[in-house]
Amino acid sequence: MNPDVSELKKNLRAELRARIQLISPESRKARSEMVCTRLLQQSIWRESKAILLYAPLPDEVDIRPLFREARIKGKTVILPRFDTVTGCYTMCEVNDFERDLVRAKFGILEPAEHCPPFLSKHLDFALVPGVGFNPLGARLGRGRGFYDRLLAQVSGMKCGVAFNEQILPHIPTAPHDVRMNFVLTPERWLDASSSEVA
Repeated sequence: MNPDVSELKKNLRAELRARIQLISPESRKARSEMVCTRLLQQSIWRESKAILLYAPLPDEVDIRPLFREARIKGKTVILPRFDTVTGCYTMCEVNDFERDLVRAKFGILEPAEHCPPFLSKHLDFALVPGVGFNPLGARLGRGRGFYDRLLAQVSGMKCGVAFNEQILPHIPTAPHDVRMNFVLTPERWLDASSSEVA
């Protein structure tokens, strides 16, 4: 990666993390609920049969209610699991958010060993956390590149999920960075192909 891009990303991560820390737990909870409600209104959610979710960290939008909604609608729910042998994330099917997840590398809840692998080519839609996004779908990750390698396998639609404070006009990108098709915040549904708000 270009050293200048790497340094820009590092500085942006620090700035955005500081912004997120200013959001109170009460506001974070209320705004996470708004994100979930807004997503349920989108046709891409209703039409998708297999969906990649994520187990949120404390500073991320809490999308856990979507797991129950997806299961009620008969959707297949997928979560990423870190493979310590390959150093990459894989996709696994999860049926029970409480029983099927264990605390793993990086302190993130991941599918347990008994959860079956899922082929990325069958995935319809992926909800993607990030430190920051722009309206055109550029994503700023946590800096290790794990998620980009996972997303590079996904042919289905990808949606970045964030608080409004995490949306910037411009985010520097490198060739390996995977762009989002949509970006979702409590107040906005952004179509990255046209940057239209719905």
